[in-house]
Amino acid sequence: MKLAVIVPVFNEALTVHEVVERLRAAPFDKEIIIVDDGSTDGTSEVLKKMGGPDLKVIRHERNQGKGAAIRTALPHVTAEAVVIQDADLEYLPEELPVLLKPVEEGKAEVVYGSRFLGSIDGMRLANYLANKMLAWAATLLYGARITDEATCYKLFKTAVMRSMPLQCLRYEFCPEVTARTLLKKIHILELPITYHGRSVLEGKKISMRDAFAAFGTLLKYRMARPE
Repeated sequence: MKLAVIVPVFNEALTVHEVVERLRAAPFDKEIIIVDDGSTDGTSEVLKKMGGPDLKVIRHERNQGKGAAIRTALPHVTAEAVVIQDADLEYLPEELPVLLKPVEEGKAEVVYGSRFLGSIDGMRLANYLANKMLAWAATLLYGARITDEATCYKLFKTAVMRSMPLQCLRYEFCPEVTARTLLKKIHILELPITYHGRSVLEGKKISMRDAFAAFGTLLKYRMARPE
């Protein structure tokens, strides 16, 4: 089964080349769709030097957010399954085949890579607590146990993700897609992954503001119950 890897990128000139090369080396059939979300640090120049039939690069002229980048990429997906890959090397592309396998075998339509079922290093205490609380909130609000709602590694059958009229702009992609999945009564299979966190000085962008927005998004979709 072919897997589309959507890579939202904002100011990741130091890591985006390695991410792409590791994706290319990982043992699965793939297409890589990068959305350069208005980068100003030289990311665009790095991407211009990278080519190949497996890579498509789309550029936003101004920064719009991770959710907007994912929504831009989705119409370009041709593969049967799709996953999100951050460009910051916190997640290991080599682990994607393990997440894809249950979908290939028809055992799942949605697979999340759970950091809390696997191994974690370098995650700040504030982020750890916020991630735990988001997982607890998703479990409580939607009646399905989730250990890592905020994980980047969310792998979907493409048809399932395309069936969702996503509205997200920033990091609320994660709670929105989780809420819509659970409201559709689709089981989320969680598998363990490895996580190596980075600091704000190293380029970490998500903040406590985004955590509060995520809680609000989970609550909003639970109350609104969108189709």
